[in-house]
Amino acid sequence: MRTTVFRRSSIRILLSGTSGFSRPWRCRAARSVPPNSGAIFTGMPRSLPRPIPPAREAHEDPRLGLAAEMLRGQGSVHLRVWGTSMLPSVWPGDMLTIQSLAHDEIVPGDIVLVQRDRRFFIHRLVEKRQAQDCTSWITRGDAMPDDDPPAAAFELLGRVTCIRRGNRSFVPSRRVSLIHLAMARVLCRWGRVRGLALNIHAARLQAGASHS
Repeated sequence: MRTTVFRRSSIRILLSGTSGFSRPWRCRAARSVPPNSGAIFTGMPRSLPRPIPPAREAHEDPRLGLAAEMLRGQGSVHLRVWGTSMLPSVWPGDMLTIQSLAHDEIVPGDIVLVQRDRRFFIHRLVEKRQAQDCTSWITRGDAMPDDDPPAAAFELLGRVTCIRRGNRSFVPSRRVSLIHLAMARVLCRWGRVRGLALNIHAARLQAGASHS
């Protein structure tokens, strides 16, 4: 895989498990360990960061903390992902633009970034639960059979507003069609099909890059 060279003004970090899995799943895709992913963080906070619980202030990688603070401060980040839990919506190598938004602007169907257990997860929001003054968010990878554990409001960092794949960029759809769901289940359950799809996807990207 070719190494991407970023501008000096950008911050480059390595993340493990981005768009990964929060607990063991029944399919092989979940048990595979995705390679490290490179990320660039850009933009400046438009306001002071909102306070977060002390237990969440410590990070194994301080650059993860920087990304989280930028999003909590109404900034934006660009993140390259390598996991397979969001196939076929998000493919390994996609560059995602994640924008901090007010929670009332994020609705089920959005692809969101959640910080849990000092890691980042890119999954789709499937439900918003309100119990008295407590709000929790239920997410799930498109290629995952079950929902993730509920995420607290402060763990929801932002929404994916743009996906860059090869030479094209597009806004991810909130609507998941039946064909899309069927593809996701096939890619989750059958490793050979998933491997073939990933190889075809990589070949298409390489062909597109050679003609650009």
